Amino acid sequence: MKDEEHYQQGMNVRRAVLGDKHVDRTLSQLTPLNEEFQNFITRYAWGDIWTRPGLERHTRSMITIAMLIALNREAELKMHLRAAFNNGVTRDELKELIMHSALYCGLPAANATMHLAQQVFDEIDAK
Repeated sequence: MKDEEHYQQGMNVRRAVLGDKHVDRTLSQLTPLNEEFQNFITRYAWGDIWTRPGLERHTRSMITIAMLIALNREAELKMHLRAAFNNGVTRDELKELIMHSALYCGLPAANATMHLAQQVFDEIDAK
């Protein structure tokens, strides 16, 4: 598959998972510094990895969130907590994932994620 095909396929998945509003905001903020990086993310993360047939998007969301908890990447974690709902992940599943992460990632990481998840839930409920 050519780079342009990966980009288009990736953009379709990126929009489905993150939502048009998020993707449009990101694209509106392209600069000479970040333009190639954003293209790279779209082609490889979204167009190659997220489109592989071996895992459902639901599972990919759960795995991604677990890894972001372990890595303490708050901004990406918040984005993927929000996006998980587009992939059919439920609040109860997120709660269980966070509880499970307390065991393997540590209580501080899980505690911070509980607070972050509550912020995301409150933002969604306010809409």
